[in-house]
Amino acid sequence: MDTIASLFSFITTPVSWVIVQFHSVYGKIFGPDTGWAWGLSIVSLVILIRICLIPLFVKQIKATRAMQTLQPEMKKIQERYKNDKQRQSEEMMKLYKESGTNPLSSCLPILAQSPFFFALYHVLNGIATGSTIGVINESLLASARKAHIFGAPLAAKFTDGQSKVEALGASLTDVRVVTAIMIVMMSASQFYTQRQLMTKNVDTTVKTPFMQQQKMLMYVFPVMFAVFGINFPVGVLVYWLTTNVWTMGQQMYVIRNNPTPGSKAQAAYLERLQKHVTHHEKTRSRGEKAIVKAIVAKGRDRNEFERKFINSLTKVGLVAQADGTVVKGQAEATVEAEEGTTTTTGGAPKRQQPKRQSKSQRQSGTAAGGAKAAGEPEPKTSLTKSDDPQDAKPAANPAGGANKPGTGTRSKAQSGQRKGPQRPKSPSKK
Repeated sequence: MDTIASLFSFITTPVSWVIVQFHSVYGKIFGPDTGWAWGLSIVSLVILIRICLIPLFVKQIKATRAMQTLQPEMKKIQERYKNDKQRQSEEMMKLYKESGTNPLSSCLPILAQSPFFFALYHVLNGIATGSTIGVINESLLASARKAHIFGAPLAAKFTDGQSKVEALGASLTDVRVVTAIMIVMMSASQFYTQRQLMTKNVDTTVKTPFMQQQKMLMYVFPVMFAVFGINFPVGVLVYWLTTNVWTMGQQMYVIRNNPTPGSKAQAAYLERLQKHVTHHEKTRSRGEKAIVKAIVAKGRDRNEFERKFINSLTKVGLVAQADGTVVKGQAEATVEAEEGTTTTTGGAPKRQQPKRQSKSQRQSGTAAGGAKAAGEPEPKTSLTKSDDPQDAKPAANPAGGANKPGTGTRSKAQSGQRKGPQRPKSPSKK
């Protein structure tokens, strides 16, 4: 144990220093030897670590979604090269490189948090065994051994015997009850965190082995926490319970405000966003603009929930723009004016078709807009009948000459006949 503690000395000293600093603050409020002072110091340590790990958590979310997207391609590679494992691994690495995805990114928060967990475990184990570690000296060690959380000493375990628990100034029943409740809460929070990820924030349109793997982990992790939890000191159980509660709340926030495309969480989010945008007729926050911008950029590749969102905006006369803003649509609906004319939303009158004239009106040359002046000669049109008989010949030239092209007047074309020579009719066959 001393060898392992020496290996983690580079991290146990900073962790113990942070705990001591928080203890000095909470000790002035609750008392230096109370469980509240030492327990809240551990909780504050967890919160500080998780705040520092937020960038890694964001990378974990992006890596998990990228892995979900690549699952169909990965399945094709596995089926194509199922007899050649080396070629299969090469194609997998090539796919990861082309897509910029790292499978280990989804494990970054856990890997980064592991050294702090081991450091805290060795600090609390030193308190249980009565040995100083890090910056915890003899006086702080005595104060920590007196601290009890709901009657259970900070360094007690579920598997400790009667004599060891009595040496810490507590009863075995209190230790077993408190540690059992904390182990159940720790496992339940882990199960709920994984369950809400599987039921709400997974693309239901893609069925991949990755989903089956995540479903299996939903049941494996709580069992692992329950098995290993009986060997953890009360202070470590406080650490893990706080970590699980933080992860659950952080994931609930991400699922609500930045859900996975195609998931049930996205359907609920877009429904809330549609009501909000319809009420205010615009996108108000930067996050809303980013979501709308991403949906517009997809074009025909939108999923069912995204198409429903765009259609809902169109029905109320709103149009989503490429920059993520939402504006009112132009000439989307028509309204009836008091004069009886149909106008558009822009206010311009709608063009009407002219009234169709009857055949007699067209032949008589009567205009629909009003009557012609009396005595005015009526021009002949191609629709009026000629007064001349069809076999009438053109009038002779007063000069006695025949009508020549370019020098005389042209003969008027008979109504209903072509100009120029007519094709003789073929005799009917008897």
